[in-house]
Amino acid sequence: MQSDMKTPLLAGSSSDASKPLPRCPGGPVIGIIGSGDFSRSLAIRLVACGFRVVVGSRDPHRIPRGMFPDGVELRSQREAVDGAERVVFVAVYPEHYYTLVGLRELLAGKVLVDVSNATRLNSGEQSHAERLAELFPESRVVKGFNVISAWALQAGAYDGSRQVLVCSDCSHSKALVLQLARCLGFSPVDLGGLCGSRDIEEAPLILFPSWGGPILAVFLLFLFFYGYSFVRHILLPYLDRGENNFHQLPLVTVNETLPAVALVTLALVYLPGLVAAVLQLGRGTKYKRFPGWLDRWLCRRKQLGLLSFLCTLLHAVYSMCLTLRRAAGYTLLNAAYQQVKAGVEKSWVESQVWRSDLYLSCGILGFGVLSLLAVTSLPSVGNTLSWREFTFVQSGLGYVALTLSIMHTLFFGWDFAFFPGAYPYYLPPVYLLALILPCVVLVGRLLLALPCLTSRLAKIRRGWESERHRPPQ
Repeated sequence: MQSDMKTPLLAGSSSDASKPLPRCPGGPVIGIIGSGDFSRSLAIRLVACGFRVVVGSRDPHRIPRGMFPDGVELRSQREAVDGAERVVFVAVYPEHYYTLVGLRELLAGKVLVDVSNATRLNSGEQSHAERLAELFPESRVVKGFNVISAWALQAGAYDGSRQVLVCSDCSHSKALVLQLARCLGFSPVDLGGLCGSRDIEEAPLILFPSWGGPILAVFLLFLFFYGYSFVRHILLPYLDRGENNFHQLPLVTVNETLPAVALVTLALVYLPGLVAAVLQLGRGTKYKRFPGWLDRWLCRRKQLGLLSFLCTLLHAVYSMCLTLRRAAGYTLLNAAYQQVKAGVEKSWVESQVWRSDLYLSCGILGFGVLSLLAVTSLPSVGNTLSWREFTFVQSGLGYVALTLSIMHTLFFGWDFAFFPGAYPYYLPPVYLLALILPCVVLVGRLLLALPCLTSRLAKIRRGWESERHRPPQ
């Protein structure tokens, strides 16, 4: 039995072409209707993979020389369809499909690959591929290659996504296009019949589908902490004492908000895992599905982690820029003047030195570990790790990063939380609010590390069920 690589991709055409194309050694002839950017990129990729290509244009004489690679035949649309052995890519805009009706007889029995995209989401209209199938009932319409950009076609399957979504009502034609996608170096995904073409056409219009919830959560957290800092440090002092601190809004308030958002977001990465573990312990089985919201939360942990890293990175940059502010220079001069006026020769405070060094050290270490988590989230890096290594980095070192971040915040706060002056207008500091959820997550993880709970959870995840889930004898 021949392997897939030795099996011919395309069968030769049995029809007699009135104007046959020159037959040169190589792969089968594939036709492309249209001479735009996508057609050019597709032709480059097909020729690089050993196929012969004929491109059909309404006016081939207007195509500049050198636009298509050597070996690509530039013909009229009729000649291109006539010369194609079996597969013809339709690379024209859907509103021009009606201009191809005159080629209906030549396209009969051939595979038409529709590469068009939808213009808007949830239109409720018939898909372009279904309309093409109605226009050419004797052809075999396959939807595919529309999620691949022109750049990916030219560069090969080395940058971005490798997936090619394919659907068709003809299983043989779909199998042909799936094999063609593999020959071009991509990973085809069979999405069933042509009824799924609407989803495939709308796929390129969806912007970061898995990032919407995490971005919204981080944005709301930022608004909450920023608004809280604004009310506590700027608005209430201004209304109460006429103190003008509005100059803190662009830098100081943002820098106070970013670490709080980063810490809470990092806690949100590991909180759903704890909730899932508690549910499994309470149910005594792993075979009962989690609620939908928990499933979606578990699938968004990577995005939350990367957003937490982004906030941490911005906090580090903002912190380094604090000393560059003119306000910082004025504050330092005022403090030096007050010290000289008070006759203080040495302002060294041992406890404050320890405090600053400890919280900076924990912050740097936490940022380093969080950077490692972000790097291993990249597919090119994560794919080189075994499952145990990946789990160790993302789970084990993740809790290390969370612990270091909590320590960084605690050392920053030091013992100020125990003084009444830390609660102006009876409002607690921002860092105390940011510590609540991370501490809950860390304590919950320590409780689950108890031997009695760990062993029971391990048994459940290996298939053990409590007696109430076992069928009666």
